[in-house]
Amino acid sequence: MPIQKIKRNYRKTKYILYKETLVDYKEHFWAFLGSIIGIGIIAYLQSKELPHSDVVYLIGSFGASSVLVYGVIQSPLAQPRNLIGGHVVSAIIGVTVQQFAPDILWITAPLAVSLSIVLMQVTKTLHPPGGATALIAVTGSSEIKNLGYWYVLYPVLSGVLILLAVALIFNNLTPNRSYPNHKKYHQFRTRIAGKFKISNRNS
Repeated sequence: MPIQKIKRNYRKTKYILYKETLVDYKEHFWAFLGSIIGIGIIAYLQSKELPHSDVVYLIGSFGASSVLVYGVIQSPLAQPRNLIGGHVVSAIIGVTVQQFAPDILWITAPLAVSLSIVLMQVTKTLHPPGGATALIAVTGSSEIKNLGYWYVLYPVLSGVLILLAVALIFNNLTPNRSYPNHKKYHQFRTRIAGKFKISNRNS
């Protein structure tokens, strides 16, 4: 039944949020470290490559993504498929809407966000910060709008890949943190770790 599924997902989300918000200073430390390095790398690229231009690389939705991928790492919305797919799908929608109606903000803004939500749902890549990525494409500065579909690749995809790479490192440094939560990934990770242990013993 759909209602039972909704209730089950609600209970699961509630438990995840409760678990992730417990006062655990070690977890807070790793969340802080991951987010400061992830956002820091993107900010560094911005300051070095475009120091006197608009903030193109460091879009606001990356801050919201950092909350999920470093602070609520077990959430279904924080998984790599959602992180990458949600931003890319939303960026494509935002740029497309901007191309068709560039000067009608009261149409483009709600349409970009609403379409991105639906398409993320259809593609099973729901990631709340994606809505902001779509909105930035239609409300951003002229420099961002002039990027056209390059906006999807640079800064969106490049920035998301940086956040993901950092998350894969810092969310797996301790036994208590594991990211992503996909079973096949951890089976592969365990297999690789086992091979390294065997090779170290033989050497």
